[in-house]
Amino acid sequence: MDRNPSPPCSDAEEEEGDAVGNTVYSKHWLFSVLTRLIEVIAPAEPDPPASPEGARTELDEEMENDICKVWDMSMDEDVALFLQEFNAPDILMGVFAKSKCPRLTEICVGILGNMACFQDICMSISKDENLGQVLLQRLCDSDSPTLLETSRLLLTCLSHPEVANVWVERIRENPSVYDCVCFIMSSSTNVELLVKVGEVVDKLFDLDEELMLNWIKNGTCRSVGPSVDDSPEELPDFKIVPCILEAAKQVRSDNPEGLDVYMHILQLLTTVDEGIQAIVQAPDGGKETWSLLYDLVCQELCQPDDPPIIVQEQKTVLASILSVLSAMFASQTEQEYTRMRKSKLCFFLLIRILQYMEGCGKRAVDNSKESEQEETARTDVNEEDFHLKILKDICCELLSNMLQELTKENTLEGLHQGHLNEQTCSCAFQNLLPLYFASVESFLEVLREADQTLADNLEKRFPSLKVHT
Repeated sequence: MDRNPSPPCSDAEEEEGDAVGNTVYSKHWLFSVLTRLIEVIAPAEPDPPASPEGARTELDEEMENDICKVWDMSMDEDVALFLQEFNAPDILMGVFAKSKCPRLTEICVGILGNMACFQDICMSISKDENLGQVLLQRLCDSDSPTLLETSRLLLTCLSHPEVANVWVERIRENPSVYDCVCFIMSSSTNVELLVKVGEVVDKLFDLDEELMLNWIKNGTCRSVGPSVDDSPEELPDFKIVPCILEAAKQVRSDNPEGLDVYMHILQLLTTVDEGIQAIVQAPDGGKETWSLLYDLVCQELCQPDDPPIIVQEQKTVLASILSVLSAMFASQTEQEYTRMRKSKLCFFLLIRILQYMEGCGKRAVDNSKESEQEETARTDVNEEDFHLKILKDICCELLSNMLQELTKENTLEGLHQGHLNEQTCSCAFQNLLPLYFASVESFLEVLREADQTLADNLEKRFPSLKVHT
């Protein structure tokens, strides 16, 4: 059986007016499924003595098939409005509260998630305080498919500006959400779920700095949250940074978009002092964060055998990673793991990125000369240029900090390995001057000790440096 079978249509024999809106779906059939759904969670006659786990835990095949059809149909706005008219959200809330069947809960959350894609319905759902609390409780579910649909529903609601603040406030007032989200990020191996939960966290932090600060400060005491059977259960003492790192490790190989999401979450943390401190004052002094990010940029992203165009494909994740590294480097330069002995490859990678960006810039100019771009295409190019400029700015800031830390030993090693030469140094100087003049001047002094000829040649190419020496 398919997960979401094809929805039923109204046959020609159906009575006139039975179609839902402008669709060919049958009102009578939909209403009958809703009625049967009510009977599933509140049967007319008592069940036999319940098992220790509670009521029934599986759906019969016919019922599952029909509810999956409704799930598919709810993507249509006319059907979604019809379901709302017949109080489907209240019926679904009854399922969330009473069902012991994971598959049933998953499908019903999925239906509500489809309905929430439409603004008016989303506003109605969001204003229902009881429904909102019940939905947040689903984040404590042990069933991954249900968690995935719940996360999708929350992300949909948070993406509607009209109701986003309602959900932010609701989440802020519900401490168990933090525990449940951290538990998922730190323990789940379901990549699809981790990506969706990451998108929820990313959206929350982007929407509300106060909530982000609250979550950064959490984990200072033991937390109590509902377990699968709704009985209190002591949860681990979660801290947000280790949970984010664990999720990032899970998604890094299988889902580049997911890695992008988690790197952006870390970047958002560095926008406040408390976030930077949470990273660098972890029990390991931030070593795990630095090692993961360093490994990503030096071993996986923007490699020497990649074409220059790769920097456009990786611009957002590179910007996030380098932004976090820059914040860590600036705040913890005394830490052994940030010293140039271990970070020199990252330094040379920054120059490579700048070189690639120059190549992309020249290519964009050539393309613009070859043909007249459409207005929408020009808009896309401008947006692309904006993101590349952000990446360039972050690159230059981190590069300038690292230039000041380069020693004669580091420089000699770079010269011997071919990473440092007139071409790479010129690229660095071209991008750093005049804003980071002090850093360039500091590096040039070290370079004179390692290679006087190269230093002289660079001074000739950049007269402003010679004037100040």
